[in-house]
Amino acid sequence: MINKIQTIDVSKSFIGHKALDKVSIDVPQQSVFGLLGPNGAGKTTFIRIINMITGLDSGKVLLDNKPMKKNDISRIGYLPEERGLYKKMKVGEQAIYLARLKGLSKNDAIKRLKYLFGKFEILSWWNKKVEELSKGMQQKVQFIVTIVHQPELLIFDEPFSGFDPINVNLLKDEILELKNKGATIIFSTHNMASVEELCDNIALINNGKTVLSGEIHNIKNRYKTNTYLVAYKNSKALSLPEEAFDIIETYQKHDTFVSRVRMRRGNNPNKLLEQIIPKAQIVSFHEILPSVNDIFLREVGGNL
Repeated sequence: MINKIQTIDVSKSFIGHKALDKVSIDVPQQSVFGLLGPNGAGKTTFIRIINMITGLDSGKVLLDNKPMKKNDISRIGYLPEERGLYKKMKVGEQAIYLARLKGLSKNDAIKRLKYLFGKFEILSWWNKKVEELSKGMQQKVQFIVTIVHQPELLIFDEPFSGFDPINVNLLKDEILELKNKGATIIFSTHNMASVEELCDNIALINNGKTVLSGEIHNIKNRYKTNTYLVAYKNSKALSLPEEAFDIIETYQKHDTFVSRVRMRRGNNPNKLLEQIIPKAQIVSFHEILPSVNDIFLREVGGNL
């Protein structure tokens, strides 16, 4: 696995507060990486360090396995949580100005921006003043300006905040398209459904420390509880040997019973099926893996 970004023992303190304490995180190349944590956990400080807005006290940040330098900023697109545009400027003029700050020529900026404005269905607002746009429209403009210079690394802080479901899906599709074209994306969010849908890897920060980090699938397997959901048709709900299985709940839906069963140590799914098959017709059977939200609450729920 090749890492696009790697942080090694990154620490940062402010007066009377340690924001980050030896945070080490690997962000694989061409992946969508979710940076999670409760409010005040240190996520924004971490993002600002990667963007070289805030200096670190100790540790290293590597980009493509090399220490980051000031001129690497041109390779990054950053959409902060606290966003702002010049209210009195026309939308198109401001977008061109910001695109040129990222190194594009005027002609290239106009060409790319016109294409993206059309794609995001806001081309008709090109000559409007920013103050005439809704909050959602303004955020679309800021998203476009963040990606217009086609950066290798994109960092979004709460990118879906303020968007309706239709525009959230539009942004999600664009994020996945950017990944498929080669970009690496880091985004910080409290929307766990978006994490489940988009992310390949995640890291959870709490109280300035890395609580967990890795591929979502591997993390879910680490937290699984050997619990299965089985649906079956029978004249009555089944009982199972208590020494082997714990039936957490059973409910009936039309002519089907659904049971959530936790296997006790030493048992496996085959033994559970062996108990059910002679007595009932199985409709469905699958393991229940914890959601990212479940894992989040388990690790930091008491600190929210």
